[in-house]
Amino acid sequence: MVAYKKDEIVSASDMARTFATVLNSIVKCSKDKIAISKNNKLEAVMINIDEYERLKEAEEFLEHQEIYNLVKQRSTGSQISHKDMLKKLGISQNDLMD
Repeated sequence: MVAYKKDEIVSASDMARTFATVLNSIVKCSKDKIAISKNNKLEAVMINIDEYERLKEAEEFLEHQEIYNLVKQRSTGSQISHKDMLKKLGISQNDLMD
């Protein structure tokens, strides 16, 4: 879980009143993040656009890595040709043409 400093948490009502100030603190990087709370529960986080894009790129990279690992894992198993699979299932090429 991410830890937030006291000055990084803003209530939703304060956010509505001081949005421009809070946005400037993010844009000018004087704060890394601002957590927005509603009814004493953290609901959202505001971060700099560069940081958001970096996080999305990292997430995409991890998804690609996961897909690569799955493909690699599955390709190490025994393989059977399409022709042999049809034969095993009792299906002829002519059956596929009908």
